[in-house]
Amino acid sequence: MLSFILILIAGAFFTGIIIRTKSVASGRKGPGILQPINDVVRLFKKGAVYSGTTSFIFQMAPTIYFSSVVMAMMLIPFGQSKGLISFNGDFVFFAYVLALGKFFSIISAMDTGSSFEGMGASRESLYSLLAEPAFFILMGSFALLTGYTSFQEMFAALHLGSYISYAIAILATFVLVMIAMIENSRMPIDDPKTHLELTMIHEVMILDNSGFDLGLILSAGYLKFALYGAIIVNLFIGMVPYPYAIPLFFVIQFLLAIIIGLIESFIARFRMSHNPQFIFALTSVSLLIFFGVLLVLGKFI
Repeated sequence: MLSFILILIAGAFFTGIIIRTKSVASGRKGPGILQPINDVVRLFKKGAVYSGTTSFIFQMAPTIYFSSVVMAMMLIPFGQSKGLISFNGDFVFFAYVLALGKFFSIISAMDTGSSFEGMGASRESLYSLLAEPAFFILMGSFALLTGYTSFQEMFAALHLGSYISYAIAILATFVLVMIAMIENSRMPIDDPKTHLELTMIHEVMILDNSGFDLGLILSAGYLKFALYGAIIVNLFIGMVPYPYAIPLFFVIQFLLAIIIGLIESFIARFRMSHNPQFIFALTSVSLLIFFGVLLVLGKFI
């Protein structure tokens, strides 16, 4: 329950910190940190408008997408305490409950009958497909290292003590940050501010969403950032006592938001043809983590 509440709090500020970091980096004052939440609250007060060409799939997809993120949040532990839901192999359920929400967002875009949105849906599905192996190799490596298959047991048994273990944690942080940016369609994979038809991915998928439905989609994206940040936090807090672990949680989330803001400020967006190569390269980084685990266990021959 504690991790669920902490992710909610972090999600309220995460995107605002990213936007503020980008504003400062470009020499602008920028909006307040809570501006994204204010935008969502304003959208929640509005009604949704549906095209006559859409079916019930388009109407229910935003709710399923948001619910999938909330369900995934319930699986995330906090240090030694379990999440609201915990069982062996729960990281597999985590990946595929998020995939369920992504699936409905994709078919929702296709349900509009627009070839423009279908183009974005095709790209979104390809990028998610290419990011999946990196996540499973990463979590499988931690399962091999600790001997457990649930989030809580893996992170509770994970102790950083050697140079190799710290290298593994740093590489895992890089992979998780990149996966979070891919899943949220951010730079350098996608630019959430662009409206250039040939380069839009996620934004083109939600062009027909409005009002309350759009608010659900945006808030789910904010929570998903904090969700992956919480996984990264669990790599480092280990046996840290709660009085120190909770401030450390917010410090790490704050640093991650700043790092993402700096990445989006100083790294140009990749060409569309280079995106699949970059995303699939994350699998190679995950394989390095796997080999590092074999070194730690003394099983590398």
